[in-house]
Amino acid sequence: MLLKEATARLTQNELVDLGAGEVGYIRRMRSEEVSRCFPEAPDIDPALDLWALFGADGTPILLSDNRSSTFFKAAEDELRTVSLH
Repeated sequence: MLLKEATARLTQNELVDLGAGEVGYIRRMRSEEVSRCFPEAPDIDPALDLWALFGADGTPILLSDNRSSTFFKAAEDELRTVSLH
């Protein structure tokens, strides 16, 4: 309830800036989603499991077929990772 109340008071711009440069999130991606987030990526085999690291504002940082490498990149960039459900 407290989180809902806090986010209700944030403007859209404040929400975008929340965690900028400090927080990142990792999520699984399907090959058909890649071109939307990573337009320079080559065609990717649909059978591959893909993982992407994004900044708190949704900025794409890394695309990989190795989930662990996304965590290493987050640590390298001093980003705390969060789980999204």
